[in-house]
Amino acid sequence: PDLTGHEKFGLGNVKYNISGIHVTAVELPSASISLLPGSGIKLVIGNASLTINMNWNIRTWMFKDSGRSTVHISKVFVTAIFSMPRDNTGPTSISLTSCRTTSGDIDIKLNGKS
Repeated sequence: PDLTGHEKFGLGNVKYNISGIHVTAVELPSASISLLPGSGIKLVIGNASLTINMNWNIRTWMFKDSGRSTVHISKVFVTAIFSMPRDNTGPTSISLTSCRTTSGDIDIKLNGKS
């Protein structure tokens, strides 16, 4: 979905819109899934990266600009625990019990008219 909003900076507001968000690359060089007896599933992803392309535009009382952006996030580590309640009365369900995510580097390239 598009992201639209405004932020107050110094003497005025900055209105922004980010649209056309598209994930162009995902790398998962290290991923594992293990069973946790009696409780669920543990997912560990290490040293992952992803690249996202998007359109952006900003407007203030002094200027406006728009363009394309590429965001590359690397050194992403995720640990997630999923529980699977044992209930024989209906379909199997799964829920996220805990999740921890860290990222090491974020590289943002903005291409605009200014």
